[in-house]
Amino acid sequence: MRSTGSWYDVRSNEGTIMQCRLKGKFKIKGLKVTNPIAVGDRVVYEMEDEVRNAGIISDILPRENYIIRQSVHKTAHGHLLATNLDQAVLIATLDFPRTSLGFIDRFLVAAESFRIPTVLIFNKLDLLNDEQISYQHELTELYESLNYKCIFTSAIDGTGVQDFFNILKGKVSLLSGHSGVGKSTLVNAIAPDLDLRTSQVSTFANKGVHTTTFAEMFEIAHETFIIDSPGIKELGLADIEKEEIGHYFPEILELMNECRFHNCLHLDEPNCAVKEAVMEGKIAQSRYFSYLSMMDGGDNRK
Repeated sequence: MRSTGSWYDVRSNEGTIMQCRLKGKFKIKGLKVTNPIAVGDRVVYEMEDEVRNAGIISDILPRENYIIRQSVHKTAHGHLLATNLDQAVLIATLDFPRTSLGFIDRFLVAAESFRIPTVLIFNKLDLLNDEQISYQHELTELYESLNYKCIFTSAIDGTGVQDFFNILKGKVSLLSGHSGVGKSTLVNAIAPDLDLRTSQVSTFANKGVHTTTFAEMFEIAHETFIIDSPGIKELGLADIEKEEIGHYFPEILELMNECRFHNCLHLDEPNCAVKEAVMEGKIAQSRYFSYLSMMDGGDNRK
């Protein structure tokens, strides 16, 4: 349920929470990560001290999936955000703070690469003017055409809050987004008992202040779990080769076989079906620019 360094909060099948530590050193074969165990992992444990309600984790069960980002400190390593997910939910805002399309697309690619369905929540609807609302509808049209469900919410006036709860019901969901997008406020609106910490967005930098410092899983209703992850400043793509990136853009994947070269990277190659689709407006320019940025290894925060 939670990791705070060398200790892990483990929830038993009966629903009790105990503190456990890892037995010896764990290395996951073929996976270079800074954290051997992550929130969402299913583990085998044995009690060590019943009085202190403490145990030892002896095994990590095989993962159905996981989502990973590049480690901030060790560039050759990844950092596991969460495992065994039913879906990833990205909370974005078009203003105060602005979530870039590059960041949204990078998150979608990361989730797509692990076959994790993603839902986009556009929050803080109450702060948008008519022009911004119109733009948000355009974005929704774009992402829904690619089979990503989109929901508009405002924790302030209650818009979409029930829809937000409905998409989480009965699932294990990773909640993510930049600091300041209103993740904690939205969760508090559907699960007030959690009372997650919230903070104001700094008007100086138009950025949020980190209120979550580590990933943590909460049960907000029967069989309904959310994993609240730290506000992510950047999501480096880990474990994805350049040749693979296009496979995680549904609209690029669809056209790949129509390119002249079977190993086309959709950059400067002649007779590229993907570039033609961009010029004809069949692929959104913003999505193609995100693709180019990822191929270039560029910064996705802009």
